[in-house]
Amino acid sequence: MGQPPWTRDLRVRLDELLDQHRWSAHDSLKGMSEDEARASLVPSRTTLLGLVKHLTYVERFYFGHVLTGRSLKELGVAATPGHSFILRPGDTIESVQAAHRTACEESRAAVRGLGLEHVVSGRKVRSMWALYVQVLRELAQHCGHADILREQLLAARPRRTRVPSA
Repeated sequence: MGQPPWTRDLRVRLDELLDQHRWSAHDSLKGMSEDEARASLVPSRTTLLGLVKHLTYVERFYFGHVLTGRSLKELGVAATPGHSFILRPGDTIESVQAAHRTACEESRAAVRGLGLEHVVSGRKVRSMWALYVQVLRELAQHCGHADILREQLLAARPRRTRVPSA
């Protein structure tokens, strides 16, 4: 019988929202220097570059680990969410953005063909719609953090070197 039309439309809209937030996070690093991207403006480990690295973890955790049951080690991500913010000496804007783009492509491939009612049982049992809502929550929260950090970094620049917000 297939899915009702509103369900197909909802899935399309959820995919659009995921991609809008993914690109917003990715582009938060646009025009930033490596030092600005690593700048610590809050007491936590949260930096602009660390946020994008963490969102790479989020993609792999939910659409790799939770969906498929693959181990975090196999997916090449940190063992905990807190550790996913830690920047290594070799992490650059280019390398973190590339890893993020790859993780997003892998996420899209993992969910292709799965309906929102599909039951995910890789890590624990839940529906695809619940997985989508969780990832959207994470993306929205961290995109907001990125907006604030980016605004602070741009405001700290000398007047002549400021670039418009992403």
